[in-house]
Amino acid sequence: MVRSLVSLLPGSLHTSLRAWHHRRQMARGRFRSPEPEWDRLIEWLRPGGEVRWDRQRLHHLIESRLEGRKFIVVSNREPFIHRHRPDGGVDCIRPASGMATALHPIMMASGGTWVAHGAGDADRAMVDEKDSVMVPPEAPGYKLRRVWLSPELERGYYYGLANEGLWPLCHITFTRPEFRPADWLAYKEANRLFAEAVMQETGGERALVFIQDYHFCLLPRLLREMSGGRIICAHFWHIPWPNREVFRVFPWGEELLDGLLGNDLLGFHVHYHCQNFLDTVDRCLEARVDTDRSEISRRGHLTRVRPFPISIDFDEDSRIAGSPAVTAAMERWYERLPGLRGKKLGASIERLDYSKGIPQRIHGLEHFFEQHPEWIGRLCFVQIAVPSRDHLASYQAEQTAVDTAVDRINDRFGTPEWQPVCLLKEHHGPVDMMALHRLTDFFMVNSLHDGMNLVAKEFVASRADERGVLILSRFTGASRELSQAVGVNPYAVEDVARAVHTALTMSPARQQRRMRLMRDQVAHQNVYRWAGRLLTTMLRIEHQDEGELLPDPEESFEDPA
Repeated sequence: MVRSLVSLLPGSLHTSLRAWHHRRQMARGRFRSPEPEWDRLIEWLRPGGEVRWDRQRLHHLIESRLEGRKFIVVSNREPFIHRHRPDGGVDCIRPASGMATALHPIMMASGGTWVAHGAGDADRAMVDEKDSVMVPPEAPGYKLRRVWLSPELERGYYYGLANEGLWPLCHITFTRPEFRPADWLAYKEANRLFAEAVMQETGGERALVFIQDYHFCLLPRLLREMSGGRIICAHFWHIPWPNREVFRVFPWGEELLDGLLGNDLLGFHVHYHCQNFLDTVDRCLEARVDTDRSEISRRGHLTRVRPFPISIDFDEDSRIAGSPAVTAAMERWYERLPGLRGKKLGASIERLDYSKGIPQRIHGLEHFFEQHPEWIGRLCFVQIAVPSRDHLASYQAEQTAVDTAVDRINDRFGTPEWQPVCLLKEHHGPVDMMALHRLTDFFMVNSLHDGMNLVAKEFVASRADERGVLILSRFTGASRELSQAVGVNPYAVEDVARAVHTALTMSPARQQRRMRLMRDQVAHQNVYRWAGRLLTTMLRIEHQDEGELLPDPEESFEDPA
């Protein structure tokens, strides 16, 4: 109703309001990006609704605004891995990664360089003398620069400090983090190696460097010192940021925070994590923290802290989900698991990670069958749990907990003809996953803690039929956007059981209303909007530091014809 009313306002009002906002900032002696509330107001007042970001718009932004600057992405995981086949050939594999999925279209549009750890057993054989290879192999669009880490260095930096230290520290799952001095030294050394690789790729020219996640907390400061300020660094933190009391247990907290404050821009999924970071710096570090502006000044350098909710390529995912290949894969699921035919179906797809709440989900299903025995023999639940970091003790314990929970529910309620839970500990490609999305009556994401969770958005994109129910943990960033999902506390078995019953008994008309709203949300807040806002903010920072004023693309950027 409100959107309908504001759409009747004169078209010039949007430009006038934005101009007034710019004048107000300039009068205060400083221009800064609009606050999230102002962005939402401006977009509501835009004639004809909000601007739609897509691949073409992002490509046009990059072509018109990068102006010859180098664009470099840095991540631990590489977007393509080369592996030897038994017959002597080499396969190029795209690993399952929400981060890689989100960044791939940006790299295709920019033609930049992606710096990552070369982990495939055939990776060295496929690079040139500069440790680089063009990807993807079927249609090369950007350069992949590989960094080599010894097994000992990888064990300390990645499996040790990053995944036994920072991962549990940032995820509130009550898993105790491990902090070993040797791991911290390995982490510092790996960050130094990546800094050297990035500097080689810049060649001393101006560059925008986009750093990913918790593996590279020290990298921004190293790049700032090595480049003499010629690099604009943005860093996106894909996982939650803990509150300041939790962070205090980290032994090298001041050095880690100082490294992150080498960034010009630090992005999180949601405002809550931005606030946690500001509070942490305020408590732990000698710095000037401006909570109103969401900025931190340290050692003469300004770091802007902003929320950028990550997303997916909705149009592409929807297209693939409706393809004949996915329709054929739906039938293959029935051929592989004939017990699914004629039953109501629930499903979940994720890594076998203790933050995903798989045992809690199975306990909730067990409670559901206790409370609703009429569903015994009528509901099947498919749990895909892709093995991950399975040589770490905490992940081995999680695998044991998952196996125990599944065995118990199947022993209690299963029959020779029917099992309530089918556990598949294996990787599936996007076609098979989308086929399962389309088959399910409900899809459950009950993470104990997640920065965003793109699997929930992928399920929504797959349901062009506007059917199916999403059950979503309230402790995910995605729950702030997908408010039409059935929300759950994953720790409460009664809550999970009620959500399953709600999903199974929801009318088709109500499913359609909810799914339509969620699809509209994901279609608008897609990966291109995420990337466009991040890149535009990086460019604004560079122009701002040079005393110029870069217009906001929502106001002045023309769509390509």
